Amino acid sequence: MSSEFVGGDLNIYLHLGAKLELLPPEEDGPATRKQTVSADEEELDSPDIDKQQRSSRSSFSEESLNLYLEELAIEHQRQSLVRGSLHIDQWKGHSLGVDQCRMKRGLVLTGVGDKVMRLWSLERYRCIEEYSIPDGVPLVDFDFDESKIVGLVGTRICIWRRNGQRSIFPSREGQFIKGSCMRYFDPEAVVGCEDGTARVFDMYSKKCSRIVRMHTEPVTCLSLSEDQLIISGSSLGRITVSGLSSDQRVATLRPTDSTGIKSLCFNPASHHVFAGTTAGYASCWDLRTMRQLWKTRVSPNVVYSSQHMRCDTSTLVVGGIDGVLRVLDQNTGEILTSYVMDHGTSSSSGRTHGVIERKIGKRIPHDYNIDRIPKTARPPITCLAVGMQKVITTHNSKNIRMWKFNNLRELN
Repeated sequence: MSSEFVGGDLNIYLHLGAKLELLPPEEDGPATRKQTVSADEEELDSPDIDKQQRSSRSSFSEESLNLYLEELAIEHQRQSLVRGSLHIDQWKGHSLGVDQCRMKRGLVLTGVGDKVMRLWSLERYRCIEEYSIPDGVPLVDFDFDESKIVGLVGTRICIWRRNGQRSIFPSREGQFIKGSCMRYFDPEAVVGCEDGTARVFDMYSKKCSRIVRMHTEPVTCLSLSEDQLIISGSSLGRITVSGLSSDQRVATLRPTDSTGIKSLCFNPASHHVFAGTTAGYASCWDLRTMRQLWKTRVSPNVVYSSQHMRCDTSTLVVGGIDGVLRVLDQNTGEILTSYVMDHGTSSSSGRTHGVIERKIGKRIPHDYNIDRIPKTARPPITCLAVGMQKVITTHNSKNIRMWKFNNLRELN
């Protein structure tokens, strides 16, 4: 079982499992053994065979426990997002508007808008690292892991090491037609371009290894799978699946509407791809059958971002231009609940680099007239990242928000 949930908060359940000592099966006592055994039976009763059997049973028990803990975490996440209480912590993270965020293992990276990316610890909303953008070059997209940040900077790829070193791909190798999005899966980074291609780069040789024709129209968003697939959305509403190593197009998924694809999210646990469109639809495709499973109108306008916790096959969180945070059922597309910030209540507390403003989250019915809610309380959600009982959002403003959900059972 993979424990690498986005945000790293599954560890609370794995620690519980680590404290449970798996006992080997009880051995038969001398009184229960046969007094007369054959040579084959003696071989089966040998210490090596018995040790292998105990090891096999112990491994099976550990797998069962891990599966149970994972299911427990997923159910806990669903209950928290759908029925739990909610407060929103907001802080000024940048001097200019910021509209992208990524979250891994309790750390959040924010950027796109001003000349710096910032890495935040969510424990105290403290900026622990900064990464400057080359002068005169816009940051288009980025992602990160434990050792590095990979960014699409103008028409080139840039890698920032967590130790402070920075490297930019040479212009003769790293330059391409204007890129709109970027994702990476070591050792390769993939850039979606406005000419409809996906350009694959080796991050260590800094060379473009191949160019994959995805669409005739611009590529708007990308997702990569662990089994070497590139999934891309286009400005005309098509979703194309191609092989990362063979350059072979596997399939083209055709949504029933022709509006552009703004967001893509692939779930390796279920092999489902989730897409958000410019017309406010969210849809789901099964890559094993290449069939559309559901399509739901979740917003009156653009859906900018859709994400789920890694390995979570239950809930999907979406956000867009109307500023409403919605939680969907991954398997049916049903809108389980919707949230906005209650603009009438707030409190604040100081910190080293500024003030944390705490707001109360408000649950609203699906058919609620959102025009009655001031836009100051629901600025467009340009990007979101999902962790255990939390969602980070950016809004093309200076502020970053963390939506913190508490399971009702924890409050009793």
